[in-house]
Amino acid sequence: MGGRGSNHRLFSASSFQNRISFLMLSMFATMASLYVAGRLWQDAENRVYLIDELDKRTGQGKSSISVDDTLKIITCREQQKKLAALHVDLEQARQEGFVSKHLSLNGGTTKKKLLAVIGIITMFGRKNNRDAIRKAWMPTGDALKKLEEEKGIVIRFVIGRSANHGDSSDREIDSENRQANDFTILENHMETPEERPQKTKLFLIHAVQHWDAEFYVKINDDVYVNIDALGAVLASHLDKPRAYIGCMKSGEVFSQPKQKWYEPDWWKFGDGKSYFQHASSEVFAISQALAQFISINRLVLRTYAHDDVSVGSWFIGLDVKHVDEGKFCCSSWSSGAICASV
Repeated sequence: MGGRGSNHRLFSASSFQNRISFLMLSMFATMASLYVAGRLWQDAENRVYLIDELDKRTGQGKSSISVDDTLKIITCREQQKKLAALHVDLEQARQEGFVSKHLSLNGGTTKKKLLAVIGIITMFGRKNNRDAIRKAWMPTGDALKKLEEEKGIVIRFVIGRSANHGDSSDREIDSENRQANDFTILENHMETPEERPQKTKLFLIHAVQHWDAEFYVKINDDVYVNIDALGAVLASHLDKPRAYIGCMKSGEVFSQPKQKWYEPDWWKFGDGKSYFQHASSEVFAISQALAQFISINRLVLRTYAHDDVSVGSWFIGLDVKHVDEGKFCCSSWSSGAICASV
């Protein structure tokens, strides 16, 4: 009798100890899970913070981020690039007739994608040019809004700010914009002829961030365009998700400072001193995927002396369809071009 009672007590004590051990292990596992989750969340927040800091410090000419932090930022940038690539694949699937189940269930009520956003690069003191364009081919007032709603084409004059912010040049542009409401004003860009390539880059970044369009088009403010024909040409290239469309050209690289088209970085173009193929500055268009690429990589995409060369250089080495579109060659209407330079 005494032996059996003693064994029963030992068994009860052992069982109790096992339950305590299991409970302790469960508590430890739960705390470990919470700790890991917290660390992951904190790491994600740190990465966002680091990217912001990199952007700020890069803009200020500083480079005090550690190697480990830089590697984390590079990883985040790579994820952004993969996301942009997924957007390209998704858009291509939509063009081939695939529609997501969510859109089908909701009757596809999302806002219609624009065909094109057109930026007319202009400068201070060029109001006569802008007025001539408004009279010749660019709609004004309600007609400008109607063009967007019915044909999916947005048109804006693009300009920066004066070096003396708020001076008469700025006030004249603000007054003109209040009357016409057809400007995109790049508030953080100082308007100088030397910064035209940077201005073109900032326009493309601004446009892809504010409008969802198939194409983004740059036009000079001394070019006249048949807007319906332009829309038709762009629509014919909707099957190319990474399209760079323009009147393709090459040409000599000028190395003498006194020459009109002087290129300070002439030595980078080799002994032949000839540019690679690129679209003429008068009119060119890029697809949304390429505009997103420029936006994501804007801190590392350098500019040359001319905006057409700069844009062309960004696509060297990429899987891009260069479309030599003769209708974008604005030298003569009689050649079948849809534009003319004056």
